[in-house]
Amino acid sequence: MPDVIIYALILTLVQIWLLPFVLNRKNMAYMMSNRDQEPEVSLALQRVRRAATNLQESLPAFLALCLLAMQLNVDVSAAAMTWIGLRVIYLACYGFGIAALRSVTWISSVVTLIYMAMLLA
Repeated sequence: MPDVIIYALILTLVQIWLLPFVLNRKNMAYMMSNRDQEPEVSLALQRVRRAATNLQESLPAFLALCLLAMQLNVDVSAAAMTWIGLRVIYLACYGFGIAALRSVTWISSVVTLIYMAMLLA
């Protein structure tokens, strides 16, 4: 189960730090500054940032469920990996602007969190 938490944290680093950095390379002076004035950014970067915000909203629940599963010795690793896979798909859909699939993927990830919680009840 610790490996699933590590995968989720890797996804978080990629989504919150690496992708925005790569998509914002042209604004390197801004990134090395005090960031007093926001530069114009690409649509892709805006989408990745919104997807990252969404991840930050659901990640605490995911981590809490994983830690609780470890404490209770309940195997939720398959559901947890499903959640991570859905979050990767969600990021790709958001980044490429595939709205309908993005929404279905988000709903599926929430249902997966609920399923994880039910496994612990």
